[in-house]
Amino acid sequence: MSELTITLLRLGYLVLLWVFVLAAISVLRRDLYGTRIVSRRLRRQQAPRVAAVLIGRAPSNTLVLDDDYSSSRHARIYPEGGQWYVEDLGSTNGTFVGRTRITGPTPVGIGSQVKVGQSTLELQR
Repeated sequence: MSELTITLLRLGYLVLLWVFVLAAISVLRRDLYGTRIVSRRLRRQQAPRVAAVLIGRAPSNTLVLDDDYSSSRHARIYPEGGQWYVEDLGSTNGTFVGRTRITGPTPVGIGSQVKVGQSTLELQR
């Protein structure tokens, strides 16, 4: 091997090592500081009241989950015509009503269990 090849391999290895170190620092920083808390008081005054409950890991959701198996915008629960519906918003791990994975808006009754990631929610009056 030429000296140029060996130097390029060393440089590539060094860059790969730094990418790994920076990724590890990013993960540690996220674990230490967690999610950012957003004040909802100002947002409620500015925006009209929406009846849908957005569920997921993102701080902008109505119901914020600390669950690694839920997506940032996982599902929503909303009323329509006197009935409550749950809808999966394209999550990776899916949304379940009971043991059934839902693919579209699905009606749920009082006492129904909705599984979002590893969290189980129950619709109550």
